[in-house]
Amino acid sequence: AAMMMASVPNDEDSIAAAVAAVPERIIGGFFLDPTKPDAETRAKRAFDELGLHVACLFPAMFHFSMAECEGARAVVSLASERPGTAVFVHCGALSVGVRKKLGLLSKFDMRFSNPLEIYKLAAEFPQAKFIVPHFGAGMFREALMLADLCPNVFLDTSSSNKWMNYEPTPTDLPTIFQQALRVVGHERLLFGSDSSFFPRGWVADVFASQLDALSKIGVSAEQAQAIFGGNLKRILQMAEA
Repeated sequence: AAMMMASVPNDEDSIAAAVAAVPERIIGGFFLDPTKPDAETRAKRAFDELGLHVACLFPAMFHFSMAECEGARAVVSLASERPGTAVFVHCGALSVGVRKKLGLLSKFDMRFSNPLEIYKLAAEFPQAKFIVPHFGAGMFREALMLADLCPNVFLDTSSSNKWMNYEPTPTDLPTIFQQALRVVGHERLLFGSDSSFFPRGWVADVFASQLDALSKIGVSAEQAQAIFGGNLKRILQMAEA
């Protein structure tokens, strides 16, 4: 099973069709630009009519502050009123592989990538669930700080985690997991692979490296099962298979 999100805004119907085809295998997330005037309406439809569970926001891509954008606040408010939903907020370094392959410029504004930008809304809406991917993608300290202060913040472990090259001292994935477990606990870590467009597909080596890292630091089978799927099913209120 997997959580799947669209690659472009306003493509909720494609994800809804995938979910409808195999509802026991796909959890739907929708890509949203909260600076658009119809953002709240689209989010409400995605949650209530299409049965999607996760609103996916990219502040650097669409040049908005999570702390100040009224559209983002409206989306979070909707999620807070709907158990089994979450708001995914991309923070830290942002690179879109398909744009690189096509030689397209990505005019992102990294000033809006700090995980601490989420704090204001996470504190205002404690019932909303927030997912920060890639351990903060280079802003690990800030992501840990946010999650430590806000129990409704979850960290996703996805991608190759090349952002570790930005750390001031050499580190590795077992060390990152160990620190995240110490601060956040296994109940708020969500496995992610960052699998994507054809032909890349399922990134098996990412799964293998994370499993190996958790094994090296002595994580129990029960904790690993929570990280590798149980936690996401719990916060999105998905039935166990």
